[in-house]
Amino acid sequence: MSKPWRNRGLWGRTGAALMAAVLGGTAALTHTGVAFAGPKNPLAAEIQPFLDAVTESGVPGSYVQVRRDGKTFDGASGVAFTDTGAPARPDSRHRIGSVTKTFVSTTVLQLVGERRLSLDTSVDELLPRFDLNPAITVRQLLNHTSGIGNYTSALNSLQVVEEWQTRTFTPDELVRLGQSFPDTGAPGELLSYSNTNYILAGLIIEKVTGNDVEKEISRRILRPLGLRDTYFPGRDPHIRGPHAGAYVAVPDEQTGEITLRDFSVYNMTWGWTAGEMISTMDDLNDFYRALVTGKLLRPAQQKALLETVPWFPEQPDVLRYGLGIYALQLPCGTFWGHDGGVIGQVTQVLTSADGRTQFAYGMNFGLNFYPDPAIQEAFSNLIVAGLCGPQAGAKADQLRAAGVAGIPLLPSAVQIKN
Repeated sequence: MSKPWRNRGLWGRTGAALMAAVLGGTAALTHTGVAFAGPKNPLAAEIQPFLDAVTESGVPGSYVQVRRDGKTFDGASGVAFTDTGAPARPDSRHRIGSVTKTFVSTTVLQLVGERRLSLDTSVDELLPRFDLNPAITVRQLLNHTSGIGNYTSALNSLQVVEEWQTRTFTPDELVRLGQSFPDTGAPGELLSYSNTNYILAGLIIEKVTGNDVEKEISRRILRPLGLRDTYFPGRDPHIRGPHAGAYVAVPDEQTGEITLRDFSVYNMTWGWTAGEMISTMDDLNDFYRALVTGKLLRPAQQKALLETVPWFPEQPDVLRYGLGIYALQLPCGTFWGHDGGVIGQVTQVLTSADGRTQFAYGMNFGLNFYPDPAIQEAFSNLIVAGLCGPQAGAKADQLRAAGVAGIPLLPSAVQIKN
């Protein structure tokens, strides 16, 4: 359903300026803060104001689980659906996008630990039908140094977003689509994020095990950890159970009027092992705690998981990518996790190396145009406040000045150019 979105005087702009402004704040959405942590939990008082600030910056609704100092805060702010005004819920099931990649890489690494696969195996040997460069290895798929083109580069307009909403893709179609784009470099040369890498990783899991990748991930990770709210939806376009909308702000090309489009009903076969999964913030924190503390992998594979390459060569210590997981440097230390961006929903998960400090967050608003600075600021402040405390969160502008301005829009987020 489309809904007019009240502007802040920005919508008279056109072209690139409009795209930069399209995620501006709105007074039309009601603000509702919901904390499920109990009145005596100090985390509620610390974090809820930062969560509410994200709503006030223009996001319809969001939800978070923070684990810190032996306590857990489950909170929400804003609305789940703009037409009903139903409040956002901390237990919402959510499309996690590229956070799916960490589940996939963990499964590949388990197979490596079982000596059924090697990280240095040529992908072409495993999947010869794609005629890939024989120098590309499994490791290079997982750390995005393969140089293979990114198939979601085709998701470059609102028209394509609408076409893909009801389309069912096969994994082979997605790989072929990725191959239709130019290579980004020689194998192993540099990090260039490509969702095609993880479609290939999913196909490798199926080739090695003889089973559907969804069943392997469920058997190896979801069931052992009790992640009952995490699953692959397959062709089912609906999110089962409590959930929020998936809103994109769309400008009218003639008038500049902004409407919110809900894409929560969406066939996610286009994401598959690069970004199809659904989960909750609680399940995500449970998964990442188990992973970073070594409960899912053998020591050699755990070491490989955390061997990183720089995302920004000019700032090699800010953000580094491992095998389906990255290390982000914050004022209070290094945190491991991933982000995800699909049509109308964004996810961010970060966990300390000891698993004691965790942050899992979802918003029902896609960063599908270049985000407004107000949302960037509110989102990054929330991340830092959640993990490092409110004083650090209030000074997150220093973090952005240090070169982490991309926190709210890490490169897996889908970009739409309308």
